[in-house]
Amino acid sequence: MSARIMSGRPVADAVLSGLGPRIQALVDAGHRPGLGTILVGDDEASAGYIRMKMDKATELGLTSPHIHLPQDATQEDLVAAIGEMNDADDVDAVLVQHPAPPQIDFDAAMVTLDPDKDVDGLHPTNMGRLALGMPGPVPCTPAGIEALLAHYEVPVAGHEVCVLGRGTTLGRPLALLLSQKRPTANAAVTVVHTGVPDWPEYTRRADVVIAAAGVPGILKPEHLTPGVTVVGGGVRYEGKKLLPDVDESCERVAGAITPRVGGVGPTTIAMLFKNAVECAERRAGLAA
Repeated sequence: MSARIMSGRPVADAVLSGLGPRIQALVDAGHRPGLGTILVGDDEASAGYIRMKMDKATELGLTSPHIHLPQDATQEDLVAAIGEMNDADDVDAVLVQHPAPPQIDFDAAMVTLDPDKDVDGLHPTNMGRLALGMPGPVPCTPAGIEALLAHYEVPVAGHEVCVLGRGTTLGRPLALLLSQKRPTANAAVTVVHTGVPDWPEYTRRADVVIAAAGVPGILKPEHLTPGVTVVGGGVRYEGKKLLPDVDESCERVAGAITPRVGGVGPTTIAMLFKNAVECAERRAGLAA
């Protein structure tokens, strides 16, 4: 059996193309949306990521104010930069690039970010909003996974989804998102992790398995039932080499699967810009 490959590119393209009219409506109302970025240090990969976001913002018609702090910046420097973005009228959403140098307490700094400008949707206030089903920025990778499953018409509502991983950026918010009452969600969601000795028992009975553990190659064919839908969300990097959670041999068992590269990644980026536009709509009073 050959698995159907669920590329994230067409999903991201559909999301981004849908933002065009909304951005134009904001501009027509005198409010050009702005995505502010903050980078601490000189990490090459992080700098490249920020450049890509700024280029994409320009392409979409957003402004992209940027603050670059030096490698030896203090916690107070970062908090001050976040405060500057919080107060800026031309900034609707803010991305603080992670990881930061070791002297920075990233989580403590992020608490000082205005939750209504939190483009990643990971501020404690926004995690609470997600848990309660209230409007607010939604974590980008979980939102992208929901959009990807919907795009490929994978049955989720009423079906069993197993999330392998409980991290605050992916596994935990994804479980909240996919259990909400919505046509593209409304699933029976089980969250397992490496602390559960018999976790393969749960993945083998699921209709959809989403790997979000950040443990390279943890999900293997013997952990799956033939025909299952598999989404690889968790990755680690060894230098510049990407090491996904899903072993490539899972393609032999799955009915549908995301590719090693170009699966969840493009949808995450698209959802970041969707969040930015929605932050701008709320600030401009144009939110649906």
